[in-house]
Amino acid sequence: MLKNLAGGHPKGLYLLFSVEMWERFSYYGMRAMLVLYMIEKLSFNIYSASSVYGFYTGFVYLTPLLGGYLADRFLGQRKSISIGAIVMLCGLMALASGIKWLFFPALTLMIIGNGFFKSNISTIVGMLYGEDKQKKDAGFTIFYMGINLGAFFSPLVCGTLAMKFGYNYGFAAAGVGMLLGYITYKLGEKSLLGEHGLHPVAKRAVADDSEKKELTLRDKRKIGALFILMLFSICFWICFEQAGCSLTLFAKNSTQRVFGNFEIAAEYFQSLNPLFIITLAPLMSMLWGFLASKGKEPTSVVKFCMALTLISLATFIMAMAAHFTHGNTYLVSPFWLFFAYFTFTVAELCLSPIGLSLVTKLAPAQFASLLMGTWFLSSFVGNLAAGLFAGFYDTISHTVFFLILSATAFVIAMILTSLIPVLKLWMGKN
Repeated sequence: MLKNLAGGHPKGLYLLFSVEMWERFSYYGMRAMLVLYMIEKLSFNIYSASSVYGFYTGFVYLTPLLGGYLADRFLGQRKSISIGAIVMLCGLMALASGIKWLFFPALTLMIIGNGFFKSNISTIVGMLYGEDKQKKDAGFTIFYMGINLGAFFSPLVCGTLAMKFGYNYGFAAAGVGMLLGYITYKLGEKSLLGEHGLHPVAKRAVADDSEKKELTLRDKRKIGALFILMLFSICFWICFEQAGCSLTLFAKNSTQRVFGNFEIAAEYFQSLNPLFIITLAPLMSMLWGFLASKGKEPTSVVKFCMALTLISLATFIMAMAAHFTHGNTYLVSPFWLFFAYFTFTVAELCLSPIGLSLVTKLAPAQFASLLMGTWFLSSFVGNLAAGLFAGFYDTISHTVFFLILSATAFVIAMILTSLIPVLKLWMGKN
């Protein structure tokens, strides 16, 4: 099964897979500890910690817009990735120092570095495939597995070090992951990536008149469809990004985590999502391929509707779990989080890798990285709103908290479903 998924792809994909794996190891390892670190070591209350978390994870997805623009116009994707890796490494080392006044400067460095890194590495993945749209979806699924392989191990490694020795060691481990990613990238980029992403589009356009032409009506409609899908995906990310705040607090305070002499760290639950991604991504890719061979594969828009419906179900599961805690007087089984994260994951696979692939298919060449950065703009708004909403986690009933998310996602899914015919037309599906 994995052989069928992985066969026939450019070698550069596996380099970018490895680099992204280590970069995501550093990001998710740091993110798993962030709220608990602010509460336990910096004396933040839940509202303040959740708000800072929301602003940080939000701006991490805003700066790729600027990073994509600079790459397209001046730097090229390859140089931008190197800059981003080095800046993020500096931020992680500042966190690992344990110096409290460096906390916000460290987050700022992480935000800036991610802006140079995130959109550009995804853009190069698309460049490797040219016009092979069928293979591109599978390629992005493999790339997405790299993201989640790093995300799976990082809460286990960084969370264990934080629990046993202190948060500084957890942040240092995240920094080591970023360093390994940068070294891997520099060792393989010249031999495996060729000319892809080496020069900015603005310079390549001098030799290629096709990239200098003005946007056609068809191009504008495709970009318009992307923006509409970005708008609807905001609701998805508001629900999904509860993982680092309200779901972590639920795991910490409302879940049975001690079994005999063994204690499950609250951070460990964040490894469930990437574990399920690694397990389910090949199956989902094969399912899409099988349905495509029968002429029955859902369109990208339908997959987005499925994602929103499933995320509604996942947050409803959490509402049921919260109901059985009886206001935190009873600890519920960890299986509630297990099933919720499983549903979160299936929803994610219907939206996130599909969205990355869709941008590379619909974006005009001269705006490839810029529109990839714009795609992450929905994650910026979603993450920011997720953190701000999580600030109310302890001020309203936890059951009501998750029911609000569930009901909102379901309504948004129904609205998007009604727009399917228009979006299919704009995207050139009929």
